[in-house]
Amino acid sequence: MTLEIPVITPLRVDDHSRDIAGLTYVYPVVSRRAGGVSVGINLNPNNACNWRCVYCQVPDLQRGPAPDTLVSQLESELDLMLNDIVHGDFMQRAVPEGARRLNDIAFSGNGEPTTSAQFLECIDVVGRALDRFVLRGQIKTVLITNGSQLDKANVQAGLQQMATMQGEVWFKLDRAPQDGFEFVNQIKLNRQQVTRRLATAAALCPTWVQTCMFALDGELPDEAVLSAYVGFLAEQLAQGVPLQGVLLYGLARPSLQIEAPRLAAAPTEWMQQLAARIEAIGLPVKLSV
Repeated sequence: MTLEIPVITPLRVDDHSRDIAGLTYVYPVVSRRAGGVSVGINLNPNNACNWRCVYCQVPDLQRGPAPDTLVSQLESELDLMLNDIVHGDFMQRAVPEGARRLNDIAFSGNGEPTTSAQFLECIDVVGRALDRFVLRGQIKTVLITNGSQLDKANVQAGLQQMATMQGEVWFKLDRAPQDGFEFVNQIKLNRQQVTRRLATAAALCPTWVQTCMFALDGELPDEAVLSAYVGFLAEQLAQGVPLQGVLLYGLARPSLQIEAPRLAAAPTEWMQQLAARIEAIGLPVKLSV
């Protein structure tokens, strides 16, 4: 089977469709947080995740792990996409002017990528592609993760590999972790586990905390929630966890979960005030509203 990239309509920051290139594992997006083109890798084409965040934009989301990844197919698809971007006219035909730069290759699909049994092999695929296209040291490799699999040896080995590939981990932490059920992520959390896994990620590869804030039923997170969140971050810094900063963002695209009618974007000024509180404890903030 010969893989070809179809004609792609101009990419938009509000459309991160995983099938826009007609491929199973690889898709391009214009990322507002990346400030350019991100080549996404979707290891969850079955729309399965072990979490179910209420703001998630994945359609028909279901609980479960990633299916087995066809590593050779992933490698072929990634080569095809990078060849079109690096040597072809992809930027001119599919990317708005002002965003025509390749920023990263990102494991960011329709579920938690580290649930793939082939996760480490997939990191190796990216490493080989960076070398083939002379991109090592030129672009980042990003893992967007909820951190739930960070106790596993193969995932830790993957992060160690990423650290040699200008890697970054974007670790989802939407609220201060508390023992018990978390509404935002629709999962039962253990604070000690989250703390340990965040520290593990940061020790293995440069790690940013990724946080989504929004209004629920017309109410923004109250002072108790915000104080707990900022306090948790300050506690990690005090314990020597080498966090890079916080990627703070709001609702750019509508949720496709049943809670969607209850969610609304937080005002820009409110988000800016929260960013200032985080910066005051010594963490850089990249704000996307």
